Amino acid sequence: MSTALAHRVRLERDARGWSLAELASKSGVAKATISKIERGETSPTAVILVRLANAFGLTLAGLLLRAEGHDDASRLMRVAQQALWRDPDSAYLRRQIFARPDHPLEIVQVDMPPGQRVVLPASSYANIRQAIWVQAGPLSVLEGGDQHLLESGDCLGFGPPSEVTIANDGMDTCRYLVVLSRS
Repeated sequence: MSTALAHRVRLERDARGWSLAELASKSGVAKATISKIERGETSPTAVILVRLANAFGLTLAGLLLRAEGHDDASRLMRVAQQALWRDPDSAYLRRQIFARPDHPLEIVQVDMPPGQRVVLPASSYANIRQAIWVQAGPLSVLEGGDQHLLESGDCLGFGPPSEVTIANDGMDTCRYLVVLSRS
């Protein structure tokens, strides 16, 4: 996936006629980092991918699906078609259960290893509404200064865009579903 993702980031940037400096300015990702991603020299983290996707006007799922060549995916996404991606920093595993360019909803399953966390910038929530439903917990969510401790079965709807820290402080992998809609 990293080669396809590297190629996709370059295609998205080129399609907009942006230089590396312009994409860096719009995304808040260092120009050198973007260059290394485009050359396939580094695997981008979830935080970096979210920033790049947002700069392109896409969700993370939209960017990943385009990287895999699923611009016009079927309404039916069989398990074998559901894209998997592992964050190189936290080692969380992300499964894209459902996403279509013509549908406002996306469903993502995340397996967060114990002791790991991801901090996502407020910009990643600028054009979406999102809820997290914990399947196997616990999960800690720090959202705009509000701490939420979630257990299996709990569901949290996110408020206005703010920085969000998602952490698994437990001893076992936490599995949760993310349902989001584009606004």
